[in-house]
Formats: sequence, C-alpha cells, structure tokens
Amino acid sequence: MPYVLAFDQGTTSSRAIVFDETGAIRGLDQREFPQHFPRPGWVEHDPNDIWRSQLDVARGALRNAGIAAHDVAAIGITNQRETTLVWDRATGAPLHNAIVWQDRRSAPLCDELKARGKLERVREITGLLLDPYFSGTKLAWLLDNVDGLRAKAERGDVAFGNVDSWLVYNLTGGASHVTDYTNASRTLLFDLTALAWSDEMLAMLDVPRAMLPEALPSIGRFGDAEAAHFGAAIPIAGVAGDQHAALVGQACFAKGLAKNTYGTGSFLLLNTGSDRVRSEHGLLATIAYGAAKGEATYALEGSIFVTGAAVQWLRDGLGIISASADVEALAARTADNGGVYFVPAFVGLGAPHWDPYARGAIVGLTRGSTREHIARAALEAMAYQTADVARAMEADSGVALSELRVDGGAANNDLTMQFQADVLDVDVVRPRVTETTALGAAYLAGISIGVWNGPDDVAKQWHEQRRFTSHLASGERERMMRSWHRAVERASHWEEA
Repeated sequence: MPYVLAFDQGTTSSRAIVFDETGAIRGLDQREFPQHFPRPGWVEHDPNDIWRSQLDVARGALRNAGIAAHDVAAIGITNQRETTLVWDRATGAPLHNAIVWQDRRSAPLCDELKARGKLERVREITGLLLDPYFSGTKLAWLLDNVDGLRAKAERGDVAFGNVDSWLVYNLTGGASHVTDYTNASRTLLFDLTALAWSDEMLAMLDVPRAMLPEALPSIGRFGDAEAAHFGAAIPIAGVAGDQHAALVGQACFAKGLAKNTYGTGSFLLLNTGSDRVRSEHGLLATIAYGAAKGEATYALEGSIFVTGAAVQWLRDGLGIISASADVEALAARTADNGGVYFVPAFVGLGAPHWDPYARGAIVGLTRGSTREHIARAALEAMAYQTADVARAMEADSGVALSELRVDGGAANNDLTMQFQADVLDVDVVRPRVTETTALGAAYLAGISIGVWNGPDDVAKQWHEQRRFTSHLASGERERMMRSWHRAVERASHWEEA
C-alpha cells in the first residue's frame, strides 16, 4: 500500500500525518513551538524552530505509523501562509526572525500606499487588499529595517519565501527555491491572472526580483527530500497554503462548494472555478489550487485573524481553563452568553472589516458575568465572524450557501458548530476526517504521483460525519447579530483613539 507523508506546518504547532491510499490516518505527531511578541501587534517565529519542529514530527509520524521512508510515495506540504522569511542563499542561515501573518508592523506602509491611490491597482493585479496581513509589505519592512539586507538582496544573495519555500529549501539541502501558486497568491507580488510575479508590484514595494522563488503549480515535482532526513530520498510532489489544502481535503472541487477551517484564525473559502471574482464586500480573490503550469482554479476567501487563538488566550492569558479542550464544557455550563460579546481583535480585524487598528474587546459585562459567559462569548465570536464573511461571500458571488463544510480544531466542538448553524441559518457539515488540511496536502502529492487518479477519486473518499441544522428563530438571530455588530463597532479603530 502506498503511503503519503503530509507536513502541516501551522502558526502555533508543527504536525505531520501519514495517510494511506484510502485517506485514512496511519500515524501522526505534533509539537508546539514558541511564539515571540517583541512589541504590541508584532508576532515572530524563529525560522529554525519551524524547521526543526517540522522535521522532528515528520520522523515521529513515520515511527508512529510503523513505516520507513522507502514506504512513502511522496511528501505533501501545507503551511501557515503569509508568514515571511529571508535567508542567506549560500549558508541557508535565517537573516531575521519570520514575521508571522498576524503581525501588524507594516500598517503604516499600507496606509501610505492607500494615500497614494494604489489600492484599486493592487486589488486588480493581486486580488488582495493593502493590509499588513500579506507577505509583500512585511518583506518591504525587512528590506528597509534589517541592516545590509537590501544591498545583499540586490546582489542575489538573499532568498525570500513563505514557510513552504523555507521547508522545501531545507528538505532539499538548498537545491530547490520554489513556491506554489497558492502561496505565491498571498504575497502581494503575484499577478493572479497571469500566474506570474508582477513587475509592477515588485516596483511598488521595491522588492528585488532576485529574492523570489520559482512559482509552480500545486500539483507537481518540487524537489526531493534528501535521504539524510528520513533514511531515503522522498519526492516532494504537492504544496499548498493551509486554507487551499483544506479546500482540497474537503473535496470542494466543484464551483460553489465552500469550507471553513477553525484554527488559530478561521478561513472561509468558496470555489469559484475558472472565474476570478472581484470582491466588492471586503473579500479576497485567491487561487484554490493549480493543477498544471499556467492553469488555476480560483476561490473567494474571507480571512478571520483570531478564533482559536482566543481560546488559547483564555488558557494562557486569563487562566480560566487549563487546556483548550476544556472550553466547551465551561461554556456549556451557561445557557447563553449573558449579554457578553467578545471581539477577539488582538491583531486587528480581517474580512470583511480590514481594520488593522482594531483591538480586542469584551463588552456587555455586568456583576453577574462569569468566566462561563466569557468562554461562551469566545466560542460564539467564531460563529459571528464566520457569518459576517459568509454574508459578504454570498453578496459577491450571487450564490446562497447551501451548506458549509467545516474542519480544524473547533469543528470537533459540538456547541460551537450548532451555534454556527444557528447564526448562519445554513447546515454545517463535519466530515469523518477533520484533519483536512494535512489530507489536502496528501491528496495533492498523491494525485501528482498516481496514488489517486484525480479529484473524482478524492471526492469519493469524503464522507459526512455529522450535520448541524439551525434551530434559531430568525428574529432572535437578527437580534444577536445586531448586538455583535455593536460590539465590533466599539473595538474598531481603537489604536487610533
């Protein structure tokens, strides 16, 4: 039986999973790694922590599956997107900590470009907005603030990449400096229609072309992991950013299918087929996946910056739970939120608001408010934010969602999924396998080397585990959404006040 090893490099942890040809999990391993917050609104990772933790869990997954490297047909990689790394081409040494996708330090540059009237041109070329979320302005900040980096980059001595590029570079011993279309589409440097790096965006952000990786389709050969890592060379045959991989793992190959992944943040993607939809409601046009050179399937995306991270804050910041999994039981002790609303804008607000100056707020507190109410409000915030994005997505696409496929950690939380169905008024469907991000990476690699024949094979392996249907009266739903939007207004533009 052929096996595929999936790397799932996330924001707070690295994991690896071995899948067999039926899509079943045969072995996995996971490890958290440190987060660094040098200033308010700044978030960094040590690139070596990313690499070492991912390598260790890949070896652990193979051990736990009871297989050796020669049993693995291919490696698929999926990764936290937009997180920006620069390293020395000759030595492979990082030249700065990775600037994480949540980081807000390039907000002034985004404001400057907006003031210069660049927003619409950026949207037309890249499908994205001018927000510090994306890699391009992070890279511009590094070039302007790390001593000697720009001169070195202009000589061709510096490599830039998102996390996928960093992992492939290290796996191949520096032989491959590549990315895939999905990760490239998150940089602010990629022409979404031409499927190539944009000279206009490079000039706008003053980024030397020599730094860039080669952009390849998501399905194909990215190089070979050196034998020294696992005991035998293994082809790297599929790469996609985490949310795009989850779309594949949820078998959303048909135009109109949508999924939401609940992780550190939450990301709702709608497959728009060969059509690139230009959003008028604060969403992003992006690439769902690339199957061949010069070809892409497109998607609309709503990016929510903080959902699961709010539960981590309840654990690590407030100390009201000892483990993230405890939040459902705590929230279930109260029948409702007691009028408490939690806007987890710790690093600003993403879609559809795009406010980098918003900050977190808990409103509606009274003397009767308890930790149970705060826990429930944190879970409900996941659903409210998703509902905002879903309504914007329907307005842009002209298509009403018939169901929402869900995955990620909170998808296993029945209380949250039921509330999601209630406020969305759409069926929420949880698959049997909720590790869809890693599964999507495995599918991309497996399709590339023939483990699966294509999307039809993959779609046959997707199965529903549970369906949540709304039980909320429309008047109550509207009242709750109004209160949520009042809370969002109070968190908005806080840093400017």
